[in-house]
Amino acid sequence: MKAVTRRSLHQSEPGRCNPVRWATLSDVESPLVAVLGGGQLGRMLGLAAIPLGVRCRFLDPVDGAPAAAVGPLVVGPLGDPGALDAVAAGADVVTYEWEGVPAEGAARLAAGCPVRPGPDALAVAQDRLAEKTAFRRLGIGVPEFAAVDDRAGLEAAIDAVGAPAILKTRRGGYDGKGQFVLQSAADADAAFAALGGEPLILEAMVPFDRELSVIAARGLDGEVRCFPLVDNAHRDGILRVSRAPAPGLHDALQAQGEAIAHRLLDDLDYVGVLTVELFDAAGTLLANEIAPRVHNSGHWTIEGAETSQFEQHLRAVLGWPLGSPAARGHAAMCNAIGALPPRDAVLAVAGARLHDYGKAPRPGRKVGHVTVVADSPDALDERLARLLTIAPGTLG
Repeated sequence: MKAVTRRSLHQSEPGRCNPVRWATLSDVESPLVAVLGGGQLGRMLGLAAIPLGVRCRFLDPVDGAPAAAVGPLVVGPLGDPGALDAVAAGADVVTYEWEGVPAEGAARLAAGCPVRPGPDALAVAQDRLAEKTAFRRLGIGVPEFAAVDDRAGLEAAIDAVGAPAILKTRRGGYDGKGQFVLQSAADADAAFAALGGEPLILEAMVPFDRELSVIAARGLDGEVRCFPLVDNAHRDGILRVSRAPAPGLHDALQAQGEAIAHRLLDDLDYVGVLTVELFDAAGTLLANEIAPRVHNSGHWTIEGAETSQFEQHLRAVLGWPLGSPAARGHAAMCNAIGALPPRDAVLAVAGARLHDYGKAPRPGRKVGHVTVVADSPDALDERLARLLTIAPGTLG
């Protein structure tokens, strides 16, 4: 483990967070947040922290991870006790920017200091069966699903769920990885050959009109604030373009999304930003999955909302008042996949901002994003269309 740290303003035991509650820290100018994960989400958390006078220290297995540009980086495995102690030493709170952080490591830190969101949220998000079971228990609409532990279990799951369906690993997998689409029962052998050997879940494919997400924050006092629902377009399992507020969004649909977020946040006694990915099926929202962290579909909030999702998360985990999640007009976000688009061309588009994550180009890799804002949906459509012609296949 390699550690690069700064001296905390508060003395504390090695490997222990600062035990003093924030309400008593009016004399402290620079709180310290330990962030498990140092990717682009950590980097954007660190950027949001700077104007608030908040320091961030990061833990990531990769030396030179994106967040190293905005704060000290401890290099080591996310579940390593020594690395966890190093990043948490003297911190006032621990949070994370990736749901793949081992839940047992977060639970270990929680024995000595606040970890927000709590480890229980990590545990639920890391197991698709636990996640879907939680949705059903809370009365949240969800596509049919069944656990698959072996080849015979897949046959039983197909009988229960039907086809077409998607076979997924219960743990891991993102951006379309760890999944196999079964068009019919005849695909069972190929699906199990591709993914068998670990716990699986079969999920029904449901007809839906679009994919949405609701991004919400819950404070220490239980207050919840939700951003406008976001419309998300995917290709090859990767988010390409988000629009907010979602086109055609009306109060009833927004209320439905907020109700789903409220149930989950309260049930998990959650503190911080949570994202719920949703299917819009003829005006009825079905939950797909949760992300217990800031989320790719919320990047538009940096320029497009009164309070960005990153600032909102820091406010929540530090016990500070939550900010307004209201949109500033209309916004869109385009992921840069594989390589960055030409800077000059992007910046020539009115309302556009380029975010470079400091990552080396690589096929399929998110290396940055572009946000664009406008006062009206028509103006946003025009600017977004211009952006998507700049680097087809890279943007959008």
